[in-house]
Amino acid sequence: MPLALLALAIGAFGIGTTEFVIMGLLPEVASDFGVSIPTAGFLVTGYALGVVLGAPLMTVLGTKISRKRMLMLLMGLFIAGNLLSAVAPVFGVMLAGRVVASLAHGAFFGIGSVVAAELVAPEKKAGAIAMMFTGLTVANVVGVPLGTFVGQTLGWRMTFTIVAALGVIGLAGIAKLVPDLPKPEGVRLRHELAAFRNVQVLLAMAMTVLGFGGVFAAITYLAPMMTDVAGYAHSSVTWLLVLFGVGMVVGNLVGGKFADRALMPLLYISLGALAVVLALFTLTAHNKIAAAVTIMLIGALGFATVPPLQKRVLDQASGAPTLASAVNIGAFNLGNALAAWLGGIVIAAGLGYTAPNWVGAVLAASALVLAILSAALERRSATAPSLVVTGGAPVEQPTPVHH
Repeated sequence: MPLALLALAIGAFGIGTTEFVIMGLLPEVASDFGVSIPTAGFLVTGYALGVVLGAPLMTVLGTKISRKRMLMLLMGLFIAGNLLSAVAPVFGVMLAGRVVASLAHGAFFGIGSVVAAELVAPEKKAGAIAMMFTGLTVANVVGVPLGTFVGQTLGWRMTFTIVAALGVIGLAGIAKLVPDLPKPEGVRLRHELAAFRNVQVLLAMAMTVLGFGGVFAAITYLAPMMTDVAGYAHSSVTWLLVLFGVGMVVGNLVGGKFADRALMPLLYISLGALAVVLALFTLTAHNKIAAAVTIMLIGALGFATVPPLQKRVLDQASGAPTLASAVNIGAFNLGNALAAWLGGIVIAAGLGYTAPNWVGAVLAASALVLAILSAALERRSATAPSLVVTGGAPVEQPTPVHH
C-alpha cells in the first residue's frame, strides 16, 4: 500500500476522534451547559447534518484546485471548528463549532476515497479505502477513549483542544506524504450530478443512511445507557468505547478484504446480523458482560458495511465518482443525525435509555431490505435483452452489468 494512504489515515484519525468522542462526554457537556441529555444529543445531530451539507458543497469547491490542496484546506477548517468548540461560552456556540468542524468531514473522506482508490490496482480498491478508514476506526480504540478520559478528568474543553492538535498533525501528514495530484480535468458539476440518476447509486446511499444509522441509534446514548441501565461507573465508559473501537477496526478490515470478492453477500450478512444484535441489545444492556460483548459486535458489524457501500457507490458512479463518494459519506452522517434524533425522541417519551436500540434494529433491517432489492434489480438488468445490429439484422443480446 502506498505511503500516502498513511497520511489519509492520520487525517481520518483526527476526524474520527472528534466525531465519536462526544458520545462519551454527553453527560459532562449537558451538565456544564445546564441542558438535558436529549438536548446535548443535538451536538451529534448538528455535526452529522453539517457533514451532509458540507460534503457536496466542499467537494464542488474542491474541483477548482488540486486534491492535495483541498485536503489541506479541509483539515484547516476542521482545526478551526474544534478550537471554537473548546472555547465555547454557551451551548449554541459549541454547536456552531461542531458544525464548522463537520463541514470538512464528508469532502475529506469523499476525496480521500477517490485518491486512495486511484493509488492502487483495481482489484485492491476496497482494501485501499479500508486502509484510509482504518484511521477512523483506530480513533475509536485510541483517540475516543483517551478523549473521554481526558474530558472526565480535566474537562471536555481540554478534549477538544487536543482534537484540534490532532488536526494539525493530520495537516502536516497530508502536506508531507500525499503526492501533489493535479486537479481533476474536465470535471463539470452537471457531469458529477449525472451519477445520481443511477438508481443503484441512490439505493447504496439509502443503505448507508439506514445501516449506519442503526449503529448510531444505540451508540449516541451509550454513556447514559451503560451507567443508568447496565450499572457501570462513569469511568468505565472509556473502556466500553475501546471495545466499540476494536469492533470497528475488525469490521472495517474484514469489510475491506471481502468487499472485493463478495460485496453483496457481505452486506446481507452484516446488515442482517446488525439488526439482530441491536434488537438483543435491549436485553443485554441490563448485564455488564453481555452489554460489553454486544457493544463490540455493533462496532464490528456496523463498520463491516463501510468499505463495501463506499466501493459500490464508486463502482456505480465510475464516470463521476468524486461527488457521489463525498455525498455517500454525507449519507453515513445523515443516518447518524436521523438515529440520534429518533433516539432522543424515544428517550424523551419516557421509553428508557434502551429504547434507541429498537430504533437501530428497525433501521438496520430496512437497510437489509434495500440491499436485497438492489441485488434483484441488478439481476433483472443483467438478463434484460438489448438490441445490437449484426449483419444488418437486429439481434437481442444480454446487457452486461459492471460490479
